[in-house]
Amino acid sequence: MNKLSDRIEAIQESATLAMAAKAREFKNRGIDVINLSLGEPDFKTPLHICEAAKKAIDDGKYFSYPPVAGYQDLREAIAAKYQKENNVPYKAENIVVSNGAKQSIANVMLALLNKGDEVIVFSPYWVSYDALVRLAEATPVMVKGTIENDFKVTAAQVEQAISPKTKAIIFSSPCNPTGSVFSRNELEAIAAVIVKHPGILVIADEIYEHINFAGDQTSIASLPGMFDRTITVNGFAKGFAMTGWRVGYIAAPKWIADGCNKVQGQLTSANCSISQRAALAAISGDITSTAKMVTEYHKRRDIVYNLLKEIPGIKANYPQGAFYFFPDVSNYYGKSDGQFTVKNGDDFCLYMLEKGHVSLVPGGAFGDENCVRLSYAASEKDLAEAMRRMKDTLSQLK
Repeated sequence: MNKLSDRIEAIQESATLAMAAKAREFKNRGIDVINLSLGEPDFKTPLHICEAAKKAIDDGKYFSYPPVAGYQDLREAIAAKYQKENNVPYKAENIVVSNGAKQSIANVMLALLNKGDEVIVFSPYWVSYDALVRLAEATPVMVKGTIENDFKVTAAQVEQAISPKTKAIIFSSPCNPTGSVFSRNELEAIAAVIVKHPGILVIADEIYEHINFAGDQTSIASLPGMFDRTITVNGFAKGFAMTGWRVGYIAAPKWIADGCNKVQGQLTSANCSISQRAALAAISGDITSTAKMVTEYHKRRDIVYNLLKEIPGIKANYPQGAFYFFPDVSNYYGKSDGQFTVKNGDDFCLYMLEKGHVSLVPGGAFGDENCVRLSYAASEKDLAEAMRRMKDTLSQLK
């Protein structure tokens, strides 16, 4: 009998990657699909970052294995960025550079969690949080924010969810999939709960920090009592349009960084040498290109929000960051066009793909069956056409 390990059987395939694969299948059949399923910037990596990578190749100095935790100068630059921009006194010894922020989170889970530990996951959540907790043989405990509260979990909910088995809390701000941003006051209230419970750590995913329309990006590690309790996760994919370069990192207390370095040393060793040189140019160089991208995302956010409001039966919050909407589409559950009945979010996304040729991701993968995730990391033309298709297709459901 062919049987995978229990830890692999316990996790699901990434829903975002699965929907992207379905969209590619349709495109390969010649169908004009607008893919709003992947959280991937549609901009090119800024030229000065690419040039730094080319120079690294031409210099011929970076063809050997890098240090497992990353080049010293890159780690120092990341630490300096956090000291200057986020008011967190990280040093190079606190930084571990990995093959994307997803590996960074996996390293943390494997380094810290034991079987029987619980991790409080703010829901809606990025799809891989649940899977990576389970991969480490711990138990995710979902604490759900509501659309009425901009999908944000409250400090009171956190307090109620803590048990003797709680080892960590994980959340993202700006949030994937909701675009919500925790204010300083909200994070201070959550931090006040955490400091009362020694031994509980916070994993704060800040991968979308640059794509923040609220103007209030607070790192929870900067708050009183939280530096020694926080693992900050970040990377270069979103803010610098560097998804394919695969560079992420953690900033954490040294004992945790050392543990993650040990895990990474056995799984993959260091991140790509050339990608690290590109990352150094990104974090220490001019961020004008990033600012221009954010301006475009801001415009697209408003375009999509206004068009979503024109679709009957769809309820959406007004996201303050990232590049996603997470609309509630449950009003369409139970409705039919005479041939296809939409029973849940999976059906909704399948219907939109097959009939409207728009690719979305079911919200169940993010912790809310009533919603779907829509990425607006696409051109204004494609977004307007996608909203038109959605409105026309959904009008067929009675």
